[in-house]
Amino acid sequence: MKLAEILNYVNSFEKNSFLRVIDNIISDKPRNFKRVDKILRQLDGQLKNADNNSVTAVLELIEDEYVTQINEEFTNTTSQLDILIDIIIRDGNSLMKREWLLKLYEKEIRGIKAKLKQFRNLLDSEVEDPRIKLYQIYEACLNTAYSNDVKNNQDCKITKDEQSILVTLANRLEMSHEEVKLINYSVVPLKKNDVDEIIKYLSKIGVILYSRKNHQVYVPDEVVRILRRVRDKEVSDKVFRKILRQLKDSQINLLCRKHNIDRKLDRNSKVKEIIKEGINFTTAMLNGIHKEGTKKNEKRTFLNDLIEKKLKIETHIKGVSLEDKLTNLKNYLNEKDRDTSISISIHGYDKLMSDLKSSMPRVEKMLQEEFELEDTVELNASTLMNYNIKPIDVLYLLDQDRIKQFCEKHEISIRGNEVNNILSAYKDVQNLLLENYTLIASRDINALKENGVAVKDSDLGLQFEELTKLIFEKLGFDVDEDLKRQVGDSKNKSDIVIRLSDDEIVIIECKSIKERGYNKYSTVSRQVKAYKKLAENKNYRVLKTFIVAPGFTDDFIRECGLDYDLNLSLITAEALYNIYNEFMRSDLQGFPLTLLMRDVLINEDRIIKSITK
Repeated sequence: MKLAEILNYVNSFEKNSFLRVIDNIISDKPRNFKRVDKILRQLDGQLKNADNNSVTAVLELIEDEYVTQINEEFTNTTSQLDILIDIIIRDGNSLMKREWLLKLYEKEIRGIKAKLKQFRNLLDSEVEDPRIKLYQIYEACLNTAYSNDVKNNQDCKITKDEQSILVTLANRLEMSHEEVKLINYSVVPLKKNDVDEIIKYLSKIGVILYSRKNHQVYVPDEVVRILRRVRDKEVSDKVFRKILRQLKDSQINLLCRKHNIDRKLDRNSKVKEIIKEGINFTTAMLNGIHKEGTKKNEKRTFLNDLIEKKLKIETHIKGVSLEDKLTNLKNYLNEKDRDTSISISIHGYDKLMSDLKSSMPRVEKMLQEEFELEDTVELNASTLMNYNIKPIDVLYLLDQDRIKQFCEKHEISIRGNEVNNILSAYKDVQNLLLENYTLIASRDINALKENGVAVKDSDLGLQFEELTKLIFEKLGFDVDEDLKRQVGDSKNKSDIVIRLSDDEIVIIECKSIKERGYNKYSTVSRQVKAYKKLAENKNYRVLKTFIVAPGFTDDFIRECGLDYDLNLSLITAEALYNIYNEFMRSDLQGFPLTLLMRDVLINEDRIIKSITK
């Protein structure tokens, strides 16, 4: 779930810790301070009074400093921050109840303690094994960093500089997160902490927001992405899983042998353990899956085959060197993973889930296990999207045989990329267009094509009008096409007319533009005055007129505010769509028009709070 959305679900007190962390970074004048200051000056200078989108924009600008601050927390050896971050950055753990966090934390502690005794024996052994030797080197350095304060009669701790050296050492030794954790907790005592203290600590350092009313832990998608960077996790678990499932058994076994994972496990269990280990993606693909002495051109041939034949990526992944190509692949995969579009509509996603459940009864259990979801979580499209689990992520959990069986049962072609064929079969054109409403408003043809929406540039204006009409209909308003024809003439035809009563109407004008802000006040005022006059001549009272556009310039907003006769209100396409989404989730039977009557520029946050309280 995005940060802007989460901020709607927590109260002012529950936001404070998160905003305080950002405020502290701003006070130290970060690298992008001027750009941050510009955002705050457009408000009242106070981050606590900023709208949700502005808070998100500020977080993006201070990301480097945020990473630095979190890294400094690792010097607190009793915080168990490595364990906690590894839990909350896993796919499916960005939303969880207090009790579920406790359950996952206890499971993690038990798992580490179960491995520690065996790992301790490994560290103390005299077996001539190069990997064990590397463990012993790291442990010796960690012991020195942790206990050298005893000489100065101080508590054992690891300083910021020592921590950075240990991180560098672990990376150079190609050690996984799990290997580092086991060595760390063979030196630093491991004890179970209280869950409320854990939540308090994570809130204080600004990595979660917590609703006391609902006992709900929120980890914003933006923060998850940053925390993965902190843990040097180059791709998400679901992306890494997709890659691992394309590898040969021999390559999986090589990774397991290198990181002391039991090779007697079945293939799926090995994949799970590799992901849980926190093995670096680049290291694994460059060296971990290849035998000693494998030549670079052989590795390049394998990578090309993986991209083109196994992952079936149609986009050309460039790269002069093997390292460059792998970096570009990683960037491509992450860009796709961060893309909020799902290539099909929410309605289509729900239909896909329904068909998968009926065809494969275990698919729900599979999702719960792979993404560590609570049993009480309803596995529908809206919920899964909140967890950033897209249709393609669900399909990639299935093996090739199951994919083919599903295609055959539902008469879907198995030629080419079966996953893409399934997604195409579940496209719902109307809902897909609606979900791309803001892109249509801003006439972003390239982004629409990427999202699988084929609309001609010449048709975008009419499409925007039709979708705006659909949104107001779904909000419960009486969009009257016959009345629109009655109150217009051949020269002056309003886009949308809403009937409120026998003699009261609302007029809506739609403006789709590529520019950032609509600024043609003189044009629109003439249009609206003409519409109003025609309606009044037919004995209708125009109670309100709305302009819907991608955005508005400050001058345009000011002009509208000064023209009392027209009673104009402005609403951005994004705000209207977000309000519509929240309304559809609410229990309201009809949208209260009074919520739209107060502002010149409609305040999206205020309205969403009103309909979700």
